[in-house]
Amino acid sequence: MARPSENRSRDRNEEPSEFVEKLVAINRVAATVKGGRRFSFAALMVVGDQKGRVGYGHGKAREVPEAIRKATEEAKKSLIRVPLRESRTLHHDGYGRWGAGKIQMRAAPPGTGVIAGGPMRAVLETLGVSDVVAKSMGSSNPYNMVRATFEALKVQSSPRQIASKRGKKVGDLLKSRADGASSPESLEG
Repeated sequence: MARPSENRSRDRNEEPSEFVEKLVAINRVAATVKGGRRFSFAALMVVGDQKGRVGYGHGKAREVPEAIRKATEEAKKSLIRVPLRESRTLHHDGYGRWGAGKIQMRAAPPGTGVIAGGPMRAVLETLGVSDVVAKSMGSSNPYNMVRATFEALKVQSSPRQIASKRGKKVGDLLKSRADGASSPESLEG
Protein backbone atom coordinates (compact mmCIF):
# COMPACT_ATOMS: atom_id res chain seq x y z
CA MET A 1 0.00 0.00 0.00
CA ALA A 2 1.28 3.45 -0.95
CA ARG A 3 2.02 5.99 1.76
CA PRO A 4 -0.02 9.25 1.71
CA SER A 5 3.12 11.31 1.00
CA GLU A 6 3.81 9.25 -2.15
CA ASN A 7 0.27 9.90 -3.44
CA ARG A 8 0.64 13.63 -2.91
CA SER A 9 3.92 13.81 -4.85
CA ARG A 10 2.44 11.74 -7.67
CA ASP A 11 -0.57 14.09 -7.85
CA ARG A 12 1.75 17.10 -7.96
CA ASN A 13 3.57 15.70 -11.00
CA GLU A 14 0.30 15.12 -12.88
CA GLU A 15 -1.12 18.63 -12.54
CA PRO A 16 -1.95 20.28 -15.88
CA SER A 17 0.95 22.10 -17.51
CA GLU A 18 0.74 25.74 -18.57
CA PHE A 19 2.51 24.78 -21.81
CA VAL A 20 1.19 23.32 -25.04
CA GLU A 21 3.54 20.69 -26.47
CA LYS A 22 3.64 19.74 -30.15
CA LEU A 23 5.70 16.98 -31.72
CA VAL A 24 7.12 18.35 -34.98
CA ALA A 25 9.24 15.44 -36.20
CA ILE A 26 10.45 12.03 -35.11
CA ASN A 27 13.35 10.31 -36.80
CA ARG A 28 14.58 6.73 -36.50
CA VAL A 29 18.35 6.47 -36.60
CA ALA A 30 20.19 3.16 -37.09
CA ALA A 31 23.74 2.52 -35.96
CA THR A 32 25.35 -0.59 -37.39
CA VAL A 33 27.24 -2.49 -34.69
CA LYS A 34 28.87 -5.89 -34.44
CA GLY A 35 25.63 -7.75 -33.67
CA GLY A 36 23.47 -5.96 -36.27
CA ARG A 37 21.67 -2.63 -36.15
CA ARG A 38 20.94 -0.58 -33.07
CA PHE A 39 17.97 1.77 -33.44
CA SER A 40 17.50 5.06 -31.63
CA PHE A 41 15.01 7.87 -32.07
CA ALA A 42 15.37 11.64 -32.42
CA ALA A 43 12.43 13.93 -31.61
CA LEU A 44 11.86 17.63 -32.35
CA MET A 45 9.37 19.29 -30.00
CA VAL A 46 7.89 22.79 -29.82
CA VAL A 47 6.55 24.10 -26.50
CA GLY A 48 4.63 27.32 -25.90
CA ASP A 49 2.14 28.96 -23.53
CA GLN A 50 0.00 30.47 -26.35
CA LYS A 51 0.57 33.90 -24.77
CA GLY A 52 3.80 34.95 -26.46
CA ARG A 53 6.38 32.44 -25.20
CA VAL A 54 7.71 29.59 -27.32
CA GLY A 55 10.73 27.27 -27.41
CA TYR A 56 12.00 24.22 -29.27
CA GLY A 57 14.08 21.23 -28.29
CA HIS A 58 15.72 18.17 -29.74
CA GLY A 59 16.06 14.87 -27.88
CA LYS A 60 17.61 11.52 -28.73
CA ALA A 61 17.07 8.20 -26.96
CA ARG A 62 16.63 4.46 -27.51
CA GLU A 63 12.85 4.75 -26.97
CA VAL A 64 10.39 7.24 -28.50
CA PRO A 65 8.76 8.45 -25.22
CA GLU A 66 12.17 9.12 -23.67
CA ALA A 67 13.28 11.10 -26.75
CA ILE A 68 10.08 13.17 -26.57
CA ARG A 69 10.59 13.81 -22.84
CA LYS A 70 14.18 14.99 -23.41
CA ALA A 71 13.13 17.25 -26.29
CA THR A 72 10.31 18.75 -24.20
CA GLU A 73 12.68 19.51 -21.30
CA GLU A 74 15.15 21.21 -23.65
CA ALA A 75 12.32 23.21 -25.26
CA LYS A 76 11.16 24.50 -21.86
CA LYS A 77 14.72 25.68 -21.12
CA SER A 78 15.00 27.59 -24.43
CA LEU A 79 11.80 29.68 -24.27
CA ILE A 80 11.81 33.09 -25.93
CA ARG A 81 9.24 35.88 -25.54
CA VAL A 82 7.73 37.35 -28.70
CA PRO A 83 5.60 40.53 -28.58
CA LEU A 84 2.18 40.02 -30.20
CA ARG A 85 -0.18 42.68 -31.52
CA GLU A 86 -3.62 42.42 -29.93
CA SER A 87 -2.55 38.94 -28.70
CA ARG A 88 -3.37 37.50 -32.12
CA THR A 89 -0.78 38.47 -34.76
CA LEU A 90 2.75 39.78 -35.32
CA HIS A 91 3.66 43.49 -35.14
CA HIS A 92 5.47 43.44 -38.48
CA ASP A 93 6.63 41.14 -41.26
CA GLY A 94 9.55 38.83 -40.57
CA TYR A 95 12.13 36.92 -42.57
CA GLY A 96 14.24 34.09 -41.18
CA ARG A 97 16.97 31.90 -42.55
CA TRP A 98 18.79 28.90 -41.13
CA GLY A 99 20.98 26.86 -43.45
CA ALA A 100 19.02 26.27 -46.66
CA GLY A 101 15.68 26.84 -44.90
CA LYS A 102 14.13 30.25 -45.53
CA ILE A 103 10.79 31.47 -44.23
CA GLN A 104 8.72 34.62 -44.52
CA MET A 105 5.91 35.69 -42.15
CA ARG A 106 3.38 38.48 -42.52
CA ALA A 107 0.91 39.98 -40.07
CA ALA A 108 -2.70 39.38 -41.14
CA PRO A 109 -6.12 40.93 -40.45
CA PRO A 110 -8.52 39.29 -37.97
CA GLY A 111 -10.18 36.11 -39.22
CA THR A 112 -7.34 35.07 -41.52
CA GLY A 113 -6.18 32.13 -39.40
CA VAL A 114 -2.77 30.49 -39.40
CA ILE A 115 -1.75 29.97 -43.01
CA ALA A 116 1.53 28.13 -42.64
CA GLY A 117 2.88 24.69 -43.35
CA GLY A 118 4.11 21.91 -41.10
CA PRO A 119 6.83 22.93 -38.65
CA MET A 120 6.06 26.66 -38.95
CA ARG A 121 2.41 26.03 -38.09
CA ALA A 122 3.41 24.17 -34.91
CA VAL A 123 5.64 27.04 -33.77
CA LEU A 124 3.05 29.75 -34.52
CA GLU A 125 0.16 27.86 -32.89
CA THR A 126 2.09 27.18 -29.68
CA LEU A 127 3.19 30.84 -29.66
CA GLY A 128 -0.46 31.91 -29.63
CA VAL A 129 -0.66 33.60 -33.03
CA SER A 130 -4.12 33.23 -34.56
CA ASP A 131 -3.76 35.39 -37.71
CA VAL A 132 -0.61 35.11 -39.83
CA VAL A 133 0.42 34.24 -43.37
CA ALA A 134 3.73 32.38 -43.68
CA LYS A 135 5.67 30.88 -46.55
CA SER A 136 8.67 28.57 -46.55
CA MET A 137 11.19 28.66 -49.35
CA GLY A 138 14.20 26.44 -49.82
CA SER A 139 14.76 23.40 -47.62
CA SER A 140 11.76 21.65 -46.07
CA ASN A 141 13.93 20.03 -43.38
CA PRO A 142 11.86 20.45 -40.17
CA TYR A 143 14.91 21.30 -38.03
CA ASN A 144 15.98 24.11 -40.38
CA MET A 145 12.41 25.40 -40.76
CA VAL A 146 11.90 25.60 -36.97
CA ARG A 147 15.23 27.36 -36.47
CA ALA A 148 14.50 29.79 -39.33
CA THR A 149 11.09 30.54 -37.78
CA PHE A 150 12.77 31.30 -34.46
CA GLU A 151 15.29 33.58 -36.20
CA ALA A 152 12.36 35.55 -37.66
CA LEU A 153 10.54 35.67 -34.31
CA LYS A 154 13.62 36.87 -32.38
CA VAL A 155 13.72 40.14 -34.35
CA GLN A 156 10.04 40.96 -33.74
CA SER A 157 9.69 44.17 -31.76
CA SER A 158 6.72 46.04 -30.36
CA PRO A 159 6.05 49.78 -30.68
CA ARG A 160 6.85 50.10 -26.96
CA GLN A 161 10.35 48.64 -27.50
CA ILE A 162 11.01 50.88 -30.51
CA ALA A 163 9.75 53.96 -28.63
CA SER A 164 12.04 53.28 -25.68
CA LYS A 165 15.04 52.85 -28.01
CA ARG A 166 14.30 56.14 -29.78
CA GLY A 167 13.39 58.02 -26.62
CA LYS A 168 9.88 58.80 -27.86
CA LYS A 169 6.37 58.03 -26.70
CA VAL A 170 4.39 55.14 -28.17
CA GLY A 171 1.64 57.55 -29.24
CA ASP A 172 4.11 59.55 -31.35
CA LEU A 173 5.17 56.41 -33.24
CA LEU A 174 1.65 55.17 -33.81
CA LYS A 175 0.52 58.64 -34.90
CA SER A 176 3.30 58.84 -37.48
CA ARG A 177 2.43 55.34 -38.72
CA ALA A 178 -1.21 56.38 -39.17
CA ASP A 179 -0.22 59.59 -40.99
CA GLY A 180 2.07 57.71 -43.36
CA ALA A 181 4.44 59.41 -45.78
CA SER A 182 1.77 61.86 -46.96
CA SER A 183 2.45 64.42 -44.21
CA PRO A 184 5.19 67.02 -44.82
CA GLU A 185 6.77 66.38 -41.38
CA SER A 186 7.50 62.75 -42.29
CA LEU A 187 9.26 63.84 -45.50
CA GLU A 188 11.73 66.06 -43.63
CA GLY A 189 15.03 64.47 -42.53
